[in-house]
Amino acid sequence: MTQETPLDLSESSLPSMGTLIAVAIGNTRTRVGSFTGQECLNPQSFDSSDVDAIAARVKEILDSGEENQLDDTTIVIAGVRPTSADEIERAIRKATNQTIYRFGRDFQIPIQHSLTDAGEMTVGQDRLLCALGAFEILKQACVVIDVGTAVTIDFVDGTGVFHGGAILPGVSMMLSSLHDAAANLPKITYRKLDNSSSEPAKQTDDAIILGVTYAVKGAVHSLTERYAEHYQGYPQTIVTGGDLGILEDDELIDSFVPDLQLQGIRVACARMLQDDSQD
Repeated sequence: MTQETPLDLSESSLPSMGTLIAVAIGNTRTRVGSFTGQECLNPQSFDSSDVDAIAARVKEILDSGEENQLDDTTIVIAGVRPTSADEIERAIRKATNQTIYRFGRDFQIPIQHSLTDAGEMTVGQDRLLCALGAFEILKQACVVIDVGTAVTIDFVDGTGVFHGGAILPGVSMMLSSLHDAAANLPKITYRKLDNSSSEPAKQTDDAIILGVTYAVKGAVHSLTERYAEHYQGYPQTIVTGGDLGILEDDELIDSFVPDLQLQGIRVACARMLQDDSQD
């Protein structure tokens, strides 16, 4: 049996807070939202390279609050690309003159896992935070599917332990790779196919869309079966990510949560504050 790694909150330095502004920086898109409770308020998505727009949105959230609540607002960043996170952090600090907290630098993500040492060093913050958010919502074993720049299909057991999972190319990455590597394949944008027919695709662009769609769906189904066999029980399935629509008509999926990573940031902060209050 794989040994579980306990929670490590020793580096927690998060202050108490009333309002949380969460910034989840992805390879392609960055999501910004705020919390005063459990609900994510007015989340918005930006191109990760548009640092000024991201900073302006954070400032807009700050400015929309009561003046006496400013000192009770905490800004927390999570990101899979340190360079992008550095740029966005600088832009937010310049726009708001506020302290910015970051996972990986100011504190670790408070989740138990069964990863190897190498896996612990390289696992993306997005995967861990989505796992936290998913377990908080479902309170049971689950398969966490993030359909973004890459597709990640991870398993969390019935006690909230993250066991890792699988990574495959995302929808746009697959479409671009086919065009770039095969001279006669067109560059196309993903679209939904008519699911009323089960016949093969009759033209090249439809064949590409059909292939990409079932590459994702097939991986989700096969890996969910694999995890269920390992766990000896059938887990719930929860989907997030910018391209989650590819699975919207799939009967295997139980829940769609577009802002799952932002919820994970909220849960991580709440856990750290709870641990601090018990010291």
